Amino acid sequence: MSDKKPEPTGVDVQQAITEEAPKTPTSRIQAEEQQAVADFNRQNTKAGMRVHVHSPFRDYYDGLAFSLSAVNATGPFDILPHHHNFISLLLPCEIVIRTVEEGERHIRISGGIIHVKSDQVIVFLDV
Repeated sequence: MSDKKPEPTGVDVQQAITEEAPKTPTSRIQAEEQQAVADFNRQNTKAGMRVHVHSPFRDYYDGLAFSLSAVNATGPFDILPHHHNFISLLLPCEIVIRTVEEGERHIRISGGIIHVKSDQVIVFLDV
């Protein structure tokens, strides 16, 4: 037996302990959402749709969106890009538009008509 001490391995124990902790699920989800918006902006509306919500005297929203949620006689529904042609009467509800630039936009309505065709969504209120 010898009295030799083991040689250091070159790993700094303090550095190994203080390395960056893995991302929490919330920050990972936020990073994925930011990446999706960046990808969407790069593709220049290929994955989105134009949404116009208006009444005879006011425009409520006119811009690009990822989705729109509302309620008709059969219940809640969502409109996503590449949706089939669709027309329906809307019941009193809160329309939720997930926009490209503003995040979620909520519009309380007393009723209206929605028309979807070729990635264009038109909601006409106060009819």
